[in-house]
Amino acid sequence: MIENWKDIIPADYNDNSRVWIYQCNRLFFISEALEIEEMLENFTKGWLTHGAKVKGYANLLFGQFIVIMADESQAGVSGCSTDSSVRLIKEMEQRFNVTMFDRMNLAFLIKNKVQVIPMAQLAHALTHDFVNADTLYFNNTVLNKQALLNNWLIPVKDSWLASRLQTKKV
Repeated sequence: MIENWKDIIPADYNDNSRVWIYQCNRLFFISEALEIEEMLENFTKGWLTHGAKVKGYANLLFGQFIVIMADESQAGVSGCSTDSSVRLIKEMEQRFNVTMFDRMNLAFLIKNKVQVIPMAQLAHALTHDFVNADTLYFNNTVLNKQALLNNWLIPVKDSWLASRLQTKKV
């Protein structure tokens, strides 16, 4: 696990830089991660919006999350350039036989490991204390760099899942 994951987020990017997070349904193998890092580097080097270079960043975090960031303080990201990043993620899904668009899979940091729980099993996980109010949750709905740094990895009690805590039977 990357203890200091925040340290690898570029400091020179505007706090309002747009962020997209894609969560894999499983941990990538080392060989896959190496290939993904190369794919991400090639993508950001050639990322364009209306012919202008996008100040882009992409990385594989925790071996399971692809984070893509665009600093729009110099050039705004168009729909076409956003579509190109989605095509990259879809290519990864096919190449590595994984799922990266299933928003019904929730990720938590449990005993220093990413654990993915389907939404349908959340009530069971809460009832049996596999997940509790203080369990760290990966909030993949963050939209910018500032939110990534401050609200991506948060306790369940501080997330949109807090209302689900009330369903826990005592």
